[in-house]
Amino acid sequence: MAQMNMKEAIRDAMRVELKRDPNVLVFGEDVGHVGGVFRATEGLQKEFGEERVFDTPLAESAIGGMAVGLGVTGFRPVAEIQFVGFIYEALDQMVVQAARMRYRSGGRYNSPIVFRTPFGGGVKAAELHTDSLEGLLIQSPGIKVIVPSNPYDAKGLLISAIRENDPVFFMEHLNLYHAFRDEVPEGEYTVEIGKAKVVREGKDVTILAYGLMVHTAMKAAAELEKEGVQAEVIDLRTLLPLDIDTIVESVKKTNRAIVVQEAQKTSGVAAEVIAQINEKAILHLEAPVLRVAGPDTVYPFAQIEDQWLPSPARIVTAVNKVLNF
Repeated sequence: MAQMNMKEAIRDAMRVELKRDPNVLVFGEDVGHVGGVFRATEGLQKEFGEERVFDTPLAESAIGGMAVGLGVTGFRPVAEIQFVGFIYEALDQMVVQAARMRYRSGGRYNSPIVFRTPFGGGVKAAELHTDSLEGLLIQSPGIKVIVPSNPYDAKGLLISAIRENDPVFFMEHLNLYHAFRDEVPEGEYTVEIGKAKVVREGKDVTILAYGLMVHTAMKAAAELEKEGVQAEVIDLRTLLPLDIDTIVESVKKTNRAIVVQEAQKTSGVAAEVIAQINEKAILHLEAPVLRVAGPDTVYPFAQIEDQWLPSPARIVTAVNKVLNF
């Protein structure tokens, strides 16, 4: 086992797949010689050459279009969108072209593409750099959406994503790139797409989260334990497809749940999770399922983003509401 932070684990996943499959290509803005704005691809161009790891113009629509063209001709592109707020220029290629390719061609073609992008707040970045836009993608059939919360999952899920025959939107939280190190196997392994993980066992309430919010939820669970409340924390890991079976199994045990997301409250992942819980487990609920999320405003300027983001205290408050309902 090696000790890696999430950035290093993501880089190692790309290295594993570049070695294993000559059809894997890595490209995006500054991913080559510079190694990416966060150095997630550092050293890969030197190791695999400019034909396998290369820079593109500053044009997300071109990155997306090239990925689609390469995908239908047998390559496996790993295309980096430098910041999540820049995906708007590439949405046509991502959800109109790549996500529909297998369907519209009657199975003749597919789009084995990974679109990687950093996202997430708490780092005092500029506008359009930290939004959480996963809600846009989960409404698009044909593309999977993955948000890892730790180095082990990041590597295993990215390897699985690169081997997928349909497009994957792979979101990497900025605040997790260097947050901590974890034991990560060297070489090749996979984590199954579409499977959530129970990261803390509990019996009183289920807290569902993904990305950085898993760690925020764990802090809240530690505070709740001081009050005698045993919270079960589930890391969703994959948002589309959603592992509703693991969620329902937990709700049947705890009878109460809250969903935590960094994105704005309305029409997001949390709303979809709650809808599916209501469809499949409403008779097991002792209280409404609540959301802890960002306010329905534009992402704020850096000076006030700490007040905007979900916190352990807000999660504790929501848990107490469902416990006392």
